[in-house]
Amino acid sequence: MDPNRLKGKNILITGAAQGMGACNAEHFAEQGANVCLGDVDLDHAQEVADRINAAGNGRAVAVRMDVTRRRDNAEAVAATVDAFGTINVGVFNAGLNKPRFFMDIDEDNWDHIMQVNTKGMWLGMQEVARQMIAQGPQEHVYKLINVGSVASRKPLVDVTVYCTSKYGCLALTHCGAVALAEHNITVNGYAPGVVKTPLWAQLDKDLVDIGFKDREGQAFDDIAEILALKKVSYPDDVKGTAAFLASHDSDYMTGQMIHIDGGWVIQ
Repeated sequence: MDPNRLKGKNILITGAAQGMGACNAEHFAEQGANVCLGDVDLDHAQEVADRINAAGNGRAVAVRMDVTRRRDNAEAVAATVDAFGTINVGVFNAGLNKPRFFMDIDEDNWDHIMQVNTKGMWLGMQEVARQMIAQGPQEHVYKLINVGSVASRKPLVDVTVYCTSKYGCLALTHCGAVALAEHNITVNGYAPGVVKTPLWAQLDKDLVDIGFKDREGQAFDDIAEILALKKVSYPDDVKGTAAFLASHDSDYMTGQMIHIDGGWVIQ
C-alpha cells in the first residue's frame, strides 16, 4: 500500500462511526488523507477519529450529522473545510435497512429508508459539489463516491424499499456524473453485496422476526452458497476499491458503479 496515495486529499465520509465507513476512514488516513467523519452517532465517530489521529498518518475530525437534513450536510462540509482548508472527495456511505415483505411495506418503512439512503445521498452530493464549485479548478478532478448495493441489480422480495433506495443511488451516480462533469467533478460508486457489519447484524435479526429466515446467521449461510466466491465479505474487502475511487488512479472514470459482491450479480 502506498502511504502517500491519498496525500493531499481532504475527504468527508458520511455514516463513518462504524462498519464500512469507519474502515474506509482509517484506510484513507493510512494513505495520507485527512478525513471528516460524519454520523448521527458522534461518540463512536469521535472514537474512530481518535484512533486515526493517534496513528499519526492523516488527520481526522468528527461531526454529528443527520444526512436527511440539508443544514447538517452543509455544516459537515463546513467542518471539513474549517479543519483542512478544502474538500476534494465526498463519500456518501450512510445507509440503513429494515426488511418488509412487499405487501407489508407501510409509509413509515418507506419514508425512513428512502430519507436516509436516497435523500441523504442527494443532499450530500449537492452540498459537497457546491463547495467544490466554489473552490474552483484544481490539478486533479474532484470526486463524489456513492455507496450503492447489489440490491440495485437484484430484486430481493424481503427488502423492496432498500432495493428501491439503491436504484435511486445508481440514478444519482449516473445523473450526477453528467450534471457535474463541467465542474471537473466525477461521480462514481461501489456496490457491495453482503458485508458483515453492525448494520447486517441487525438485519439478520430482522429477517428472523419477519419469518424470512428460521435462525440468525441463516441468511449469511444461504447467500454465501449462491455467490461465485462462496463466502460473504467484510469491510476490509471493500476498502481497496473505495481508496481507488478516491485516488488519482480513477480520474478518468465517471458514472460507474463497481460491484464488490463476490459474484452475486452474475449468478
